[in-house]
Amino acid sequence: MSSSPWDYIAKLVCIGDSGCGKSSLTIRLCEGRFSPHHDVTIGVEFGSRIVPVGPPHTQPPSISSTTGDEGDAPPEGLPQPRRDTPQKHMKLSLWDTAGQETYKSVTRSYFRGASGALLVFDLSRRQTFQHVTDWLNDLRQIAEPDIVVVLVGNKADLTQQGNNKREVTREEAEEWARRNGVLEYVETSAKSGENVENAFMRVAERIYQNIQAGKYDLNDRRSGVKGPGPGGKGQVKLATDASKSVTGGCC
Repeated sequence: MSSSPWDYIAKLVCIGDSGCGKSSLTIRLCEGRFSPHHDVTIGVEFGSRIVPVGPPHTQPPSISSTTGDEGDAPPEGLPQPRRDTPQKHMKLSLWDTAGQETYKSVTRSYFRGASGALLVFDLSRRQTFQHVTDWLNDLRQIAEPDIVVVLVGNKADLTQQGNNKREVTREEAEEWARRNGVLEYVETSAKSGENVENAFMRVAERIYQNIQAGKYDLNDRRSGVKGPGPGGKGQVKLATDASKSVTGGCC
């Protein structure tokens, strides 16, 4: 039997208020496209993507390729790569959750077993930023203590000159991230693709660092990370997820 193309599989959840573009971010990562019209997510939608992690690539690479540009510097906070280390690959099992209050009790149940999360708000709607503390508290009550969280301010395309609808400054979002122990703050645009890959890759890279540090029991489903089974790479499934594509949902 040929081995699968991934070494680890990690469960990531996208959380935040309805209409922040969580589904659009997931679709942009998995399919490289943007659609301005989606149905509202009910419960959860699934997607997946295999990405390179750790050395020898030196920065979050283009997801369409398997390695990054060797001449670029590593991202801030990540270790210097070793050129003699074989490239590892991680399958991101993406859980795009509903943001509506109606589904919140159901959505919370999907936080269990997640090793990473993108906490998303809309840069053009301040109230969505005001709710991220509640989302983070809910996540930390249910998820594992070592869950990796990145705060994402989406719809950066609406903050450009001549069409500036920004209601949350970068400085206050960065301060919130520091104050709440979040890995970092990233501004994205699912419409243009700006920083979408970087946001997901920052989570994946930190999960990989945690794997190397021995923070996960790769045989424990609750850890949110699985390693290769006894038969070789990729023999263990974390959860049932869709193929590379994602369907429906804007929130």
